[in-house]
This record gives sequence, C-alpha cells and structure tokens, in this order.
Amino acid sequence: MDDKFNVTYITLVGYEAMGKYRYLLFFIMFIVYILTVFFSFIIVCLIWIHKNLHEPMYIFIAALLVNISGELYCLLHCYVPKVVKQIISYSASLLQCFLYYTLCASDFFLLSAMAYDRYVSICKPLQYPVIMTKAIVSIMLGLAWLVPACQVAVPIILSANMKLCHLTLNAIFCNNSIYSLYCVPSKERSIFDMFSLVSMALLPLLFILFSYTRILIISYRSCNEVRKKAAQTCLPHLLVLICFSFLCAYDVIVIHMEVPSDIHSIMTLQAFLYYPLFNPVIYGLKMKEITKHLKKLFCQTKAM
Repeated sequence: MDDKFNVTYITLVGYEAMGKYRYLLFFIMFIVYILTVFFSFIIVCLIWIHKNLHEPMYIFIAALLVNISGELYCLLHCYVPKVVKQIISYSASLLQCFLYYTLCASDFFLLSAMAYDRYVSICKPLQYPVIMTKAIVSIMLGLAWLVPACQVAVPIILSANMKLCHLTLNAIFCNNSIYSLYCVPSKERSIFDMFSLVSMALLPLLFILFSYTRILIISYRSCNEVRKKAAQTCLPHLLVLICFSFLCAYDVIVIHMEVPSDIHSIMTLQAFLYYPLFNPVIYGLKMKEITKHLKKLFCQTKAM
C-alpha cells in the first residue's frame, strides 16, 4: 500500500516462472500480434472493398477479427510493462479484467450471430433477405459489444471496494484468479458471476451447438449442393468455436485448482499465441469467397 497516494499494488508472480524466457516470449507475442493484425487487416479491407462480401456472414467475420485484434492488443499492452516491472495497481488490474472478459464475451456473442446467420441461410433460404436485414445485423453487432460490457461491469464495480488479504497473484495478467486475493468471498458477486457465465458463455454456446445441429440435420437430408455449402461456411466457425471454448473452459476451471505457476503461465499464453493468429488464417483459407479475393490480391502483387 502506498500511503501517499493510497494505491494498492499487486505483484504478478507468473512472470517469475518464465525466468529469462519472458523476453523471448514477449518477442514471440509481438510477432504474433503483428501477423494477426496484418492478416486481419487484409481480410477486413477485402470485406469492406468488395460488394459481394457485404453480407451478414462476412460482416460478422470482420467484427470478430477486429474484436480479437483488440483482445490481443489489450493483453500485449498488459504484458509489456510487466516484463520489466512485475507489479500493477489494483484499479488497473480491475480494468484489465473488464476489458479482457468483455472482449471474450463479445466473441461468444459474435459466434452466436454467425451461427444464427448460417442457420437462416441454410435452413430458411427464402426468408433470409427478410430476416437478416441491415438493421437486424446492426442491432446484433451493437448488442454483441454492449451487453457483455454492461454485465462484466457489475462484478468489477462490486469488487472495487473489497478487502484484500493477499497482494501476490499467480498469473501473468489479471483474470478471474484475482478472486484469490480477497479476504472474504462476496456472495452477491459470486451469484452475478454465475449468472454472467451462464448468460454470456453457456447459453451462447448451447445456442451455437443447437444451430449447427439443425444445420447438420437439414443438410444431411438435402442434396449434395446444400451439404457442400454447409460444410464450406460452417466448418471454419466450428473450428474457431472449439478452440475458443477450450481456452475459456480452462480460464473458468483454473480458479478452483492448484496449478503450478509455470504450467499456469504456459496455458494462459495459449490465449496470446495461437488463438488470435488462428482466426484470420482459418477464415482466409476456409471461406471460399475470401480465399478467392486473397488469391487475386497476391497475384496482382506478384505481377507488379
């Protein structure tokens, strides 16, 4: 505690487990960040420029890539100062939690919007133009960011004045492991956390699985063309969903487990390393229309 400014500081001991390798990891993270932003920027620009990509599915993909780039920027911004100085103020740690979980929850909402869009496109093709209008897409995008921000803000505000009995955190950034610092658990916050987990992660996940199950059943009963369309458009979304769900599950479960610092740090870094880069790559390679425009772009670049 700094008496002059009345600021509480927390030490992040997760960096100690990395030892001298934390500088190497920072360099790798920085390269991943540059590649992620580069590939995401190209895909978003292609979607923006080409009118045949001005469809809800591609708009949601662009929003997801922007969201993931924002996540990686926040995490990298949290990581850089701590490589040298492994302390953070309590207020800054709460801000980290707010940004991180708001953006993560937005991923689930955007993936849900993609699943609904694919469901309507494949299962109700004649009603698609009427259901997925520009106004509906705009509302879905707005809710995907607004709802998580409002829900995550509540437990963060409830945590602001809680008494801390510990000032060391077994982590490399401030996630839900911050709850281990409190002297007495808050029942109100725990209840709202459970509500938030169900409404922002579990329900969207169940909705996505239900949508893709319906798509699978209907495409199986249909002709080969419908099956091919379902496979081409749904497979990338499912791959991203599975990857993201595993990382989120670990983040939720780890708070209830005694995990060694080095293992915990390595697992946490997975959110920094392969997942952000995985998204633009999988959408660039697996989405037929995006792949087509990427090939044209790189062929023109080589010709020049």
